[in-house]
Amino acid sequence: MSEFRVEKDSMGEVKVPAQAYYGAQTQRAVENFPISGQPLPKRLIRALGLVKVAAAVANRELGKLKGEIAEPVIEAAREVAAGKLDDQFPIDVYQTGSGTSSNMNANEVISNRAIDITKGDRFAAKKPIHPNDHVNMGQSTNDMFPTAIHVAVAQTIAKDLIPALQRFHKVLLGKARAWDDIIKIGRTHLADATPIRLGQEFSGYARQVELAVDRAQRALNAILELPAGGTAVGTGINTHPKFGAKVAEALAKETGVPFVEARNHFEANANRDGLVDCSGGLRAIAVTLFNLSNNIRWLGSGPRCGFYEIMLPDRQPGSSIMPGKVNPVMCESMMQVCARVIGNDQCIAFSGATGGQFELNIMMPVMGLAAIESAELLAACTQAFIDFCAIEMEANRASCEKQVEWSMAMVTSLNPLIGYDAAAALAKEAFKSGKTVRDLCLEKIKAGTLKKKDSQEVVKEAELNAALDPRGMTEPERGQ
Repeated sequence: MSEFRVEKDSMGEVKVPAQAYYGAQTQRAVENFPISGQPLPKRLIRALGLVKVAAAVANRELGKLKGEIAEPVIEAAREVAAGKLDDQFPIDVYQTGSGTSSNMNANEVISNRAIDITKGDRFAAKKPIHPNDHVNMGQSTNDMFPTAIHVAVAQTIAKDLIPALQRFHKVLLGKARAWDDIIKIGRTHLADATPIRLGQEFSGYARQVELAVDRAQRALNAILELPAGGTAVGTGINTHPKFGAKVAEALAKETGVPFVEARNHFEANANRDGLVDCSGGLRAIAVTLFNLSNNIRWLGSGPRCGFYEIMLPDRQPGSSIMPGKVNPVMCESMMQVCARVIGNDQCIAFSGATGGQFELNIMMPVMGLAAIESAELLAACTQAFIDFCAIEMEANRASCEKQVEWSMAMVTSLNPLIGYDAAAALAKEAFKSGKTVRDLCLEKIKAGTLKKKDSQEVVKEAELNAALDPRGMTEPERGQ
């Protein structure tokens, strides 16, 4: 059996691997783009399959595609959507900027697979189910490829990222409640600040992730409008006026994501502003997760020469030379993911701004790659962080509480009692003498030199203890 078969397209003959489902246009793209060796993301390939399912369903319902052709096309497209034909999509992601090569790749694969399903001859010169006339009926790459990107990214956000963030929020909220009675020193500028409860600190982290869920939902909302129906330039040439609405309806039913037809197809074809908006939301989530994981990394630093207010689970040996060393690897993993997502957003923003001229953006494959990667990475690293760090981390009560008395920031609560200047002088003296603020104040009370603000009256020990109650400092109404 020959290793290759010869196929023809509008440009002439092309040698194609003998048993490949793809055809001449795919093979030309394979030869033209030996760039990265990285094909389209699998999610985008499978979204293309779903888009072709929806298109065939729409054309059948609109009376444009006969059932005997529509049914095998739908069946073949479902195989693409299920990932059964991933190996038939070899084109490099850095290809023609509209994604035409990959759209035709899908058309050729689905056409030939549909012919197989009907027991036809897919190697015949005249194809009974044609990649352009049937699989691509009523479509252009210019509206269907961005539709596939929206479907791929939206599914990832809806089914992976939002559930992961919701789970993370629940775990952090549980830690906040469990640790609410643990008093520790607060920090601003990485310097000692007034006391705070560990539970309060983690309630802030929980709220950050709760807001990240909202941002993920807004990112999803930014890409719910689908360009399908605009065809080449937004006019809808060669398609049924109801095609776009039917495709959106079919995709919403298939995915459970509430897709709708674009309100203006000229905007939807020409610009990828929705994807830029979506990516901006993913970037904001990345900023949140970086901040949170970095704070947890700091809180777990030590165990003897750092803060060590949280005990992180040991995941693996941390050094090839230092025995017993363990590192905060899950924090570092999440921080690297967030850096990548922030970089991806720059790529998407630049591509959205510079790639769109007139009726088409010609940077779509790399935008799709970056957006899908961002959503996938954020979802995966969040789940891993929960499973291998957040659930198992424990509070180090002793370490939290021993720092409170040593902190010079304790003098802050004395401001109303003795005045700012006197409190500042106390802090400096405590630091130089190596004494706690409380011990130094008790000495001055006994000596009769700790006076109240605007008065010659000596502060009473009971007044001092009330002012220096760490719990009261975390509850201003109690501290008054």
